[in-house]
Amino acid sequence: MQLQLKNFTKRFGDLTVIENLDLTVNSGEMIALLGPSGCGKSTTLFAICGIHRMDEGELLFGDREVSDLPSQKRNVGVVFQNYALYPHMSVFENIAFPLTIKKQSASDIERQVNEIAELVYIGELLKRRPAELSGGQQQRVALARALVRKPDFLLLDEPLANLDAKLRLEMRSEIRRIQQETGIAAILVTHDQVEAMSMCDRIALMDAGKIVQFDQPSVLYTDPANKFVASFLGNPPISFIDPIVDSGALMLPGGLSIAIPENISAQSKVQLGIRPESFGPQFGTGLPGKVCFVEMQGREELFDVLLADGSLVRSIQPAGSGINVGAQIDWGVAADNVLMFDQNGARL
Repeated sequence: MQLQLKNFTKRFGDLTVIENLDLTVNSGEMIALLGPSGCGKSTTLFAICGIHRMDEGELLFGDREVSDLPSQKRNVGVVFQNYALYPHMSVFENIAFPLTIKKQSASDIERQVNEIAELVYIGELLKRRPAELSGGQQQRVALARALVRKPDFLLLDEPLANLDAKLRLEMRSEIRRIQQETGIAAILVTHDQVEAMSMCDRIALMDAGKIVQFDQPSVLYTDPANKFVASFLGNPPISFIDPIVDSGALMLPGGLSIAIPENISAQSKVQLGIRPESFGPQFGTGLPGKVCFVEMQGREELFDVLLADGSLVRSIQPAGSGINVGAQIDWGVAADNVLMFDQNGARL
């Protein structure tokens, strides 16, 4: 089933937080609403599930308009950041709760709870209470409760925020596995780019109540629409340099030059974006600088390099380089991978 949000507008008093937003989620896909705090991603999710009333716009589940329906009649499964489990109920009772409300028979409830518990690998935990579970186990229970009602859409609001790093990695793959096995369309709200890029088919990157770019993760990374998208995605983040236009070329500190593309005027004010993987000794020389920071990350080392004009450029290299803070280096740039932006941040 396809979900469509058309011309969605949401106001809180006199403040318009989202205006005329359009979003389409195709059947079976998982998309992310990604962006900084306050960008409107949770507000959008809460409007879809019915917690927030839409001030303007349409919400379609398939060809059915549901924006005026109360949340309990929209048939969506929601997993919140704090899990929202009932502490006085067992795991079985928590999962069964949506079915109990529908007054299904005890045998049907037991069968469905056991099936969904096996799917999320908590079959042996059904007699426990939430307080007896780890954070990852509680997250699985919340996911099972959302799925047992067989919802049309699964909505996930920062579901991994309360887990430690190891559990986040485990649950990323688990949620994606379950979503693909059930075939349910899902929306993930997150501020974590790694979650969005590793779990989702497409990412809607939001800023100030608008979707800035909506595409596959690889497209947002390699072909960002503007400087905001380029800077939000990537770890370590992209570096920006202000080149000097000279004799039809963009001159970087140290003398390295990059040809001006045909679509860019020689009089334009251009800013260059260089990803860490596009700067290093493997690309020759031409951009000298001083190493001011080194971070070891197991198989890789991250370098911050201070250029002659005060610009900072980052590089990511295999471990074992032997390069320390204070070292003078002269590395090159993969010119074909350099991104270009105008003075307003638009992609050139």
